[in-house]
Amino acid sequence: MTLQATVSLDWVHTVLAAAARLGVPSEAVLAAARIPAAELAAQQRWPIDQVTRLWRAAVQCTQDPGFGLKAGAQVGPASFAVLGEALRASASLREAIALVQKYQRLISDGARLQIIAGGQSSWVVYHPRQGTLAYSPHQIEAVLAAVVSFARAVTGRQGGRTLLRPLKLQFNQPAIGPLAAYQQLFRCPVAFDQAFSGVLFDNALLDAPLPQADAQQSHAQRRLAAARLAELSSPAQLSQELRRWIAAQLQQGRLPARAQAAQALALSPRTLARRMAAAEPPLDFSRLLDEARRDAALQAVARSAQPLAEIGQLLGFAEPSTFWRAFRRWTGSTPGAWREQRRKRP
Repeated sequence: MTLQATVSLDWVHTVLAAAARLGVPSEAVLAAARIPAAELAAQQRWPIDQVTRLWRAAVQCTQDPGFGLKAGAQVGPASFAVLGEALRASASLREAIALVQKYQRLISDGARLQIIAGGQSSWVVYHPRQGTLAYSPHQIEAVLAAVVSFARAVTGRQGGRTLLRPLKLQFNQPAIGPLAAYQQLFRCPVAFDQAFSGVLFDNALLDAPLPQADAQQSHAQRRLAAARLAELSSPAQLSQELRRWIAAQLQQGRLPARAQAAQALALSPRTLARRMAAAEPPLDFSRLLDEARRDAALQAVARSAQPLAEIGQLLGFAEPSTFWRAFRRWTGSTPGAWREQRRKRP
């Protein structure tokens, strides 16, 4: 199991704006997704499953098979706030895409972009990371439409100018709408049910200087983006994510290890260790695990009739005696006595 991915509010507004352009107000989409309207102001980051529900609700409300394409087609540098200015000022489209890779989490950590470079052309591949809910196929279409729309915006090849045309575009899913809609948007061969979802660009296009390239402006905006990314990776955030991940592992009867936590956080074990040591106070994985086991044990012993030995086993204690000793250390009492005390309380 990995940590729950989150998505920036900017992408949420992209979905709601696309629905509004099709005549469906935001309130209706949020209601269909069972999301309180107040969360638009309260949440800067949305859990990926909540965003998936929003996509499904938007498609249901608009009844438009091209909803994902239309939503993605409106994406440009302005859609990415601070990061967008850095992208616009990049030296080339390839450099801009590399910046998206580096600061992907500012947009969403529910996916990643990969560049597969070739001699004459390069693939920009989209790897989604869904949560408990399966992605709506419209989410995939929106991302690839956004890649092409963004490329047209930063290269200046759109509107009355020469329209940027990828060499090829493909999806790892079937077509949702009429083929004419894909051709009209992408202006290149489009294939479906392929091994991966991605866009193929000519290397000459990827490496051509961008019209608004500005090294000084790009550097300044990158510093702002890096600061924003650091906020998302604060010690408090790291502690919260680790505690949530450890608790989820224990709920599934798995004894978590720090190396697994690093993988779930998309960090190397060394980087995770460094970030844990830099926290104030420093984070100790063994202590976090012990606290999570304690909380889970107290709740299970007090609120269920589950056999005590079974509770200990599910929490990763190899022997009942080991669980008993840990429980006494936590509470000064045995699991049986603790349960009996809780049952006698009014």
